[in-house]
Amino acid sequence: MVLRCSLNTMETLATLRDLQATLDYLAVIHRELSALPPDLATLDTRVKAAEKQIAEKTKALETARAQILVKEKELTQAQKDEDRARAAVKTTSQKVHYTAAIRELDEKERLRASVARPLKALEATVQTLGQALTGLEADRAAAQAQFDELYAIFLNEHANQVHGRKVLQKKQTVLEGKLTPVEVARFHRLAAARHGRVVVAVENGACSGCNVKLRGPILFQLKEGKSLLTCESCQRVLFLP
Repeated sequence: MVLRCSLNTMETLATLRDLQATLDYLAVIHRELSALPPDLATLDTRVKAAEKQIAEKTKALETARAQILVKEKELTQAQKDEDRARAAVKTTSQKVHYTAAIRELDEKERLRASVARPLKALEATVQTLGQALTGLEADRAAAQAQFDELYAIFLNEHANQVHGRKVLQKKQTVLEGKLTPVEVARFHRLAAARHGRVVVAVENGACSGCNVKLRGPILFQLKEGKSLLTCESCQRVLFLP
């Protein structure tokens, strides 16, 4: 595939190769700074576990509160129905009607109780979840504070890598500024799909990224150097070493 370039072919290829190398170095530094010592790794796991539990219990709490709102409305209606049935008992004088009114009142009382019981259980659940969340938040905050303190020491011990990362990130910004947004987007999309390897050399007539033999016309165009070419198999950008 032939790519259209914002610069001339050689300048674009040089920029892409430089960007590739910059991201490779950044990846190495990222791995080094991500390799936490055991004490930091334990705290990091503790923080993440607490955050997961907090998220789960927060969701459960929100669900319980929503259910309480529904049950409160049901209880309000059930209480009104019971009050009306009780009033009917008081105002009924005929024996037949009185018996029916009593049965109606008993039914409304049972209905109100059937709503009140789960509501009470939900309120207890909300209280329990709230207490659990308070404890989890305290545990997460304590673990995070310890992690931040030790991580600051860890970064200070790896000051060269931290500084190098800043320098490389600035270089990445400069290099990407030499390309169009479309070219930058394509580079990162391909990097994500090809394990970070976007620009590869041609070795023994084959793409060193996927080891597929290149067609003669592609090799001829590469030697001419008039256009930026990609592998027809893996779409990586090609260059002759």
